[in-house]
Amino acid sequence: MANIKSQKKRIRTNELDRQRNVAVRSRVKTMVKSANTALTDKPAEEAEKEVRAAISAIDRACTKGVIPSNQAARRKSSLMQRSNRARQPKVS
Repeated sequence: MANIKSQKKRIRTNELDRQRNVAVRSRVKTMVKSANTALTDKPAEEAEKEVRAAISAIDRACTKGVIPSNQAARRKSSLMQRSNRARQPKVS
């Protein structure tokens, strides 16, 4: 445990930041999972809305500094690839 007053304050703020970051990461994961299931199970319009919402959540997390920008770009890219593959007509 810290003895210095400013360090005690930093411990408190770090814990609050950690809790916020955990919540934001969890929200991003949930949105991406729902977008992935929507791509396979739901109609194209609903799936597109889910994908847009997931990308928005990823961008928001990146803006807040919760996830790095390269990770955000990679997640958005892979999500869009899955979305584009799902939209293409299936060739037999």
